[in-house]
Amino acid sequence: MDTIRLINIVWVFVASCLVMFMQAGFAILETGFTRSKNANNVLMKNLMDFCIGSIAFFVLGFGLMFGNDAGGIIGTSGFINPTGLNLQAFKDLSPTVYLFFQTVFCATAATIVSGAMAERTKFKAYLLYTLIISLCIYPVSGHWIWGGGWLAKLGFVDYAGSAAVHTVGGVAALMGAIALGPRIGKYNKDGSSNAIPGHNIPLGALGVFVLWFCWFGFNPGSSLEAATYVGHTALTTNLAACTATIVTMFVTWYRYGKPDISMTLNGTLAGLVAITAGCHVIDYYGSIIVGAVSGVLVVFGIELLDKKFHIDDPVGAVGVHCLNGIWGTIAVGLFATKTPVTSAVTGLFYGGGFKQLGIQLLGITAVVLWVGITSFIMFKVIAKTMGLRASAQEELGGLDIGEHGSQAYPEFITK
Repeated sequence: MDTIRLINIVWVFVASCLVMFMQAGFAILETGFTRSKNANNVLMKNLMDFCIGSIAFFVLGFGLMFGNDAGGIIGTSGFINPTGLNLQAFKDLSPTVYLFFQTVFCATAATIVSGAMAERTKFKAYLLYTLIISLCIYPVSGHWIWGGGWLAKLGFVDYAGSAAVHTVGGVAALMGAIALGPRIGKYNKDGSSNAIPGHNIPLGALGVFVLWFCWFGFNPGSSLEAATYVGHTALTTNLAACTATIVTMFVTWYRYGKPDISMTLNGTLAGLVAITAGCHVIDYYGSIIVGAVSGVLVVFGIELLDKKFHIDDPVGAVGVHCLNGIWGTIAVGLFATKTPVTSAVTGLFYGGGFKQLGIQLLGITAVVLWVGITSFIMFKVIAKTMGLRASAQEELGGLDIGEHGSQAYPEFITK
């Protein structure tokens, strides 16, 4: 094995480890942004979705996503033993490293859902829908985008997963929150919304910093090689995140009279999500614009879902991942230009016309429809069979006691 291939393998493996550690970031972010009586439940869900998703993706999901193409829709080979596939990525890296890299991306999509459905979902229902998302919902649309499917053939661009990962997770989270309904006490009879603060904002902030750090595996690692241009993807990723954070801070400062820490933390994630699709084809100033729009979109998006549509999302997962996953995918069609990575794609604002924008709009619409329809049906079937929502008694008492018979903070009275 030549030295360059060995270096590439090491780089992708390190990037994969960073993406895997995003599970820790999501776990502590969601724990901090929810109430203390549900802390163990949130942690258990984030632990189990990685474990269940990894096995499901290995056995079936990877083959559906990267197996031999059938009509541009699904893969039809590589089941049970995915390392036996004849993929170019296997030749450039190694079968096991590439499989591990794709596994941790699948786990990220699955774990996004738990935040929007926190504090009122049955644990056994969570295990089942995590299995289904990892087994088939994520891999099918992933095949369209990354597995040589119909969107890839059209020239759809989604470098590291604004659509393939974040929109998939965000749309599934939206459907889950709708199917569940709001938490007890969230809305009044007149339709007004009550704030239900998380119990540990410092823990939530740490989760955001962990995710931010791990995103430098998520985006630059998608190069699949230790090339000089990974610096470009890292820089655009960071610029978008910083800009989104600053803009969110000022928007909340203007709207609420004080700069809001919870929303500003979500602004950081919104910028990261949005730049993920085009971090390689968007230049530095384009990434700043993408981040600025994200900072506005996350505030008004979360407010709209909460106050207008009465969709209860305890951590803002839909506003961060769904809305900004869609925005980031569309942004490629607007801001793509010649960069150190590629000059093959040009957006509307850089003289490329409407072609790429049209492809991006078609692709993101297809992903939203696929995930929205399949996940909503899944949640409704689960609700009608085993039940999706915990009992009112368990919800009021806390899912830690109701579902797990333990407390995260046994020395204190939790609420």
